[in-house]
Order: sequence, then structure tokens, then C-alpha cells
Amino acid sequence: MILGLDMATKTGWCFVDDRGQVVESGVQDFTKKRGEGNGLLFLRFRKWLNELTRCLVRGKKVRLIAYEQAHHRGGAATVLCVGLETRAQEQAAKLGIESAPVMANRLKHFATGKGRARKGEMIEAAARILGRAPVDDNEADAVHVARWAYKEFYEEEEW
Repeated sequence: MILGLDMATKTGWCFVDDRGQVVESGVQDFTKKRGEGNGLLFLRFRKWLNELTRCLVRGKKVRLIAYEQAHHRGGAATVLCVGLETRAQEQAAKLGIESAPVMANRLKHFATGKGRARKGEMIEAAARILGRAPVDDNEADAVHVARWAYKEFYEEEEW
């Protein structure tokens, strides 16, 4: 299994199997409660990611964690996303597996053929794959991340 993540306060996630097919996907909400700092959000994310990556999906273990790379534009959102990236890298290291980032423009080009695709276009492309509307753009991006990782690293490999 490949786990694709679009990490933010609302984190999209997607499992892709050894044929590049979406097995399961969704969105996990890490919105901070009143008075909380980023530390508690990071702790909740770490616990959730640990549970998600240690479970077997259709009898298979996670072999790779792929994620959309944080935009380095500065500000609170960048701090949050970079912090989440480090937790994903940490979890991959704990499991003895690889992690792989993909830049947003590369992901958009992979999903739509355009490196500057808008959110709506990414959602439409994910809906065609899922056969249903994704919860939001976070789930859509996670679907594309997982499928990108499959194509990039495993498509021709025998699992």
C-alpha cells in the first residue's frame, strides 16, 4: 500500500494498492480547539498517523508515505505544514519505509495535464478516479499524491 497525504489542518489521505487503485480515502480534521497551540495539533496528527500506518489495509502494510510538499510562502500556514511534513518523515523512518514529497505544480500536471490547475480541476479529476465527489480538495489532492507515487515508483514493479 501507498499512503498519500495532503497535510494541513484538514488532512486528506488515500491508500493506493499494488495495482494503483484507490482502496480508501478521506479527510481527517485537526482543527485546533480554543486555546490550543500547534503542539497539541502535532501530537494528535502523530497519533493518528501512527494508527493509520500501522494497520493492515486489505492485508497489506504501508510501503511508502507520499505527500504534497509544503509551500514555503512564510506565515503560520507554512509553519504548520512543514511541521506536519516532519511528522510524516518521522513515521516513515519509524516504520523503516521511504517517504516521498511531490511539489504542487508537478502534482497538478500529473492529475490534470496543467501545472497551474485550479482546485476545481483537481477535484473533478479525483471524482473521475473515485467515482464520487471527494469530501474536499484535501481528499482530492491526497488521491492524486498516492497515484503519483504509484506511477513514479511502483508501476512497473512486481509487489
